[in-house]
Order: sequence, then C-alpha cells, then structure tokens
Amino acid sequence: MSSSDSADTIVPDSEHRGLIARLPQLPRDLAQLARFDRPIGWWLLFWPCVFGVWLSGAGWQWGLLAWLLVGAIAMRGAGCVYNDITDAELDRKVARTASRPIASGRVSKRTAWIWLGALSLIGLVVLLQLPLQAQVVALASLLLVAAYPFMKRITWWPQAWLGLTFNWGVLVGWATLVGENWGVALAVYLGCALWTVGYDTIYAVQDREDDALVGIRSSALRMGGKVKQGVALCYGGAIFLWGLGFWLLREDWVSWITLLPVGWHLAWQVVTLDESDPDNPLARFRSNRWAGFLLAAACFVVGNAGV
Repeated sequence: MSSSDSADTIVPDSEHRGLIARLPQLPRDLAQLARFDRPIGWWLLFWPCVFGVWLSGAGWQWGLLAWLLVGAIAMRGAGCVYNDITDAELDRKVARTASRPIASGRVSKRTAWIWLGALSLIGLVVLLQLPLQAQVVALASLLLVAAYPFMKRITWWPQAWLGLTFNWGVLVGWATLVGENWGVALAVYLGCALWTVGYDTIYAVQDREDDALVGIRSSALRMGGKVKQGVALCYGGAIFLWGLGFWLLREDWVSWITLLPVGWHLAWQVVTLDESDPDNPLARFRSNRWAGFLLAAACFVVGNAGV
C-alpha cells in the first residue's frame, strides 16, 4: 500500500497519523475504531475518575488510578466501537466520519463485535479490582452507554446524555474510597456533565453543516448563532456545581479559590472560540485535557487539605 493510500485510511482528526500509518491495515483500523489515535477521549473519561478519588481525601492512590486509567482507555475504546457499529449508515453521510473503518467497509461488523468483546474483557478485569459497591455503581452506567448512540436521533441535546455517561467515573471513584456523603460526588458529577455539554458542543461545531443535511441533532445546531453564549452558560453552571460540591465537603469558601485556574481556562476557551476557523473548535475541544488536569488539582487540594 502506498503512503497516499495509507493516508486515505486514516480519519482526518487523528492526533497520531504518523504512528498509525506505520501499522498494517487491520491493526490500524482496529486502533482507529477504539480511537487509540485520539487520546483526548480517554483523558476526558479518566479525569472524572481522578476527581472522585482525589476528593475522597485518601491521598494520591496511584495504584487505583493506574487501574482506572486502563479501564478508561479500554471502555472508551469499547464505547467508540459500539458507537461506530450503530452509526455506520450515518457516518457514511458525514465527511469527517465517512472514512471510519466500519463506515468505509474496511472492517466488518462481525470483526468489530469481536474487538468490542476483547476491549470489554479488559474493562471487566479492571472492574474486578474494585470493591463491591464501586462495581455496582460502575455497572449502573451500562444503560447510559448503550443508549447514547441513539440520542442524536431523538433529542437536540445528545451532549447532555454524553455528559451523564462520560463522567460516571466521579461516582465510581467516590464509591471506591468513601461511599457516603453522596451530595459531594453528585454535585461534582453534575458539574462535569455541564462541562461535557460545553466542550462537546464546541466539538460538534465541526459537523453542523453535515449534521443538518443528514438529520443528526446536536446542541451546536440547537444553539444556532449563540454557541459561545450557550457554552459559557454550561461552563458557568459547571463552576457553580463544582463549588457546591466543594462546599458540601468542607464549608470553607477558601476552597473555591482552587477553581480559579480551571475557571480561567474555560473562559479562555469561550473567548477564543472561532467558529469560522475549521481548526479552532477542535483545538479548543482538545484543550479540555488541561481543564481536567486543573480541576483534578483542585479536587486534590480540597479533598486532602488538613488530612
């Protein structure tokens, strides 16, 4: 296969085109199915796990976080494979997704199901490392995961469903080490859900024209010409709920200072978002790995202060 042919089989928003291009065709397609070439997804799935763990006040917990990172990578991959199986027909109609392995016909749905099963087995191994309460909480997310690919067909706000799904790790991390005072975890979780609506709306800006043509619904389309205002409202709500969670953990307004860096970063995203630049929304979306880092640092400081 020539280098130009190899490039044609790599999706446009891959972050590691050179590395992926060196793989043989089938491993390359499987890697793209699981989005291994786009680590921003598993970062956004992993950071909420860190929030729940570090808010617990149990310290760094590196061993637990390592297991949760493996689980985030595997289950994000499994979710993406499942999404591509269910969305194959729609993906063929959207320019950015038409080259995906299933949509393009390079990978059969049977092969994709086998790959989904292998990734899910890795997730099961991680699940078995957690205490029973955390296992039950983690398994409760499966309904959200299974329903998510269909939300874009029935609601203008699939990003809200994604927010409830993608941030379940807050509850899993909290259940692993605390298991009580659930108001703290729920407030942070709901704040993260609004954060997801904001950043995934930014991501959806890339597909507005194609989505409108094929009938896919999204918050970016629903907000119309007020995407910046809508994202700002979501991010503002997220900061408020994170602050509420911190207050429920320790009634100390000084803890809110820890939210200033992540608040500044989210404000920067909104102010510098340029919908007319094809590369700008993707860059702002990917910058949320740093937003997650800043919130994780805040959670560690608040959760472990005075411990």
